[in-house]
Formats: sequence, structure tokens, C-alpha cells
Amino acid sequence: MRKYLTSESESWDRLWSVFAFASLDDHYQHAYEPHPRANGLTPWEAGAVDVQPPLKMVVQSGEIPWPKEGKALVPGCGRGFDTIYLASTLGWKTVLGYDISTTAVAAANNFLQSGNIPPSVSASVKFDVVDFFKLELPNEEKFDLIYDYTFYVAIPPTMRPDWGKQMQALIKSGGYLITLMFPHVPEPYKLGPPYWSSFENYVEVLGGATGWEIVYDKIPPEDILSDVHKGKDRIVVWKRV
Repeated sequence: MRKYLTSESESWDRLWSVFAFASLDDHYQHAYEPHPRANGLTPWEAGAVDVQPPLKMVVQSGEIPWPKEGKALVPGCGRGFDTIYLASTLGWKTVLGYDISTTAVAAANNFLQSGNIPPSVSASVKFDVVDFFKLELPNEEKFDLIYDYTFYVAIPPTMRPDWGKQMQALIKSGGYLITLMFPHVPEPYKLGPPYWSSFENYVEVLGGATGWEIVYDKIPPEDILSDVHKGKDRIVVWKRV
């Protein structure tokens, strides 16, 4: 897939368009349960047709005092699995999934309208084509939670300082940033996406210790991970101060 990607964000839409996507009825028997036939998924979704276990672990652990109501965002949402999961688990009325690719957003809406999602959940979810790096919000519209799983490693590492500035700008005081670091590796490598990631790099681009408190930091147990993720995951929750 790397041959289709350029430094332009629009290349992600070209990449999505290369791979046909069928109705998610072909892939899901009901919400969040992978169908035995995974044909039709894009290459970066291989082995990831469900919400990643570390996200479930942190959201349902009881270790973070999530607000009873709030506004959440999943940038680079793809088909929207994580966006819908957060809406269903947190019970918030506004959970947004943004992607630069119109084809990805169409796939997400296809999933949302597949009939597998409870109406109370689908009413809380909205997918839209938005460039995360151009997003500007007044204080009253900032997010209580942003979740980043593969968005960080999909962008070139040279863009990571801008990613950090946006997270600082878009999350309200007291809000949370969940980063599921994958692949979390000891040494950088050149090829991507997915590009390399490390805890230290996240700290650096988020501005060091300024403005954030780490409230959760764990290496997930390997018995909950797929083979692709074993030894390569770390999940950290940052609280905006």
C-alpha cells in the first residue's frame, strides 16, 4: 500500500479507493463481532476488525473517572469501530469520528447504518471528512476525550509536533487523551506507515511535562493481544491540566 501514499493527506483517500469495500453486513454478524470471512477489508485493518483489547481494558477498568457526559473524538477513524465503541460504552451524546478520506467516512457510515448498531448509540455518533490538522475550536467546543490508535503512526514523523500542538489545542482542561501506542518499538525505523512510535517521542511532541499528567500507563498483557500486537503495544492516558 505504501506505493499509493505521498506526503499529501489526500493520498489516503486514493488508497482507500483502491480497495473495494463491501457492506459491513458481510463482515459482522452483530456489532463488534468479527465475521469469519474478513475479505474486503483494507490491508491496514487485517487482524483489526474489532476494537483493540487495550482500549476496552482502559475504558472498562474503573481506574479513570470518566465524566458521565462529554464530547469525544477519534481522528483517523477509518470504518469507525472505535468511535462506535466509545459511544456505546461511555454513553456520551457526542462522539465524533473524523477522517481525511471521503471513502473511509462512507465506509464508517455504512457500518453505522448497517442495522447492527443500537439506535441509542448511532444517534450519538457522527462521522465527517475533516482534516485534523486544520481543526480549530472555541474553548466551549473542545473535547473531553480524544482517542488515538493508528492515526499517530499513519502520519509522517515530521508531522508529529503538529499532532502534539493540536492535541494541546483541542482537549479541554481536565480532558483526556488515550494513546494506544503501536507499534511501540525500542528503536526508530524508516519505513511506514505504520511508522515507529515510542513513549519518549509522545512525551516530546506533547510538550514534555508541561500541560499533561499521565494517569494510566500500562503494557497490556499478551494473552489479550493478537499475535501482531504482542510485545508492541503500550497504552497511556494523559490528562490535560
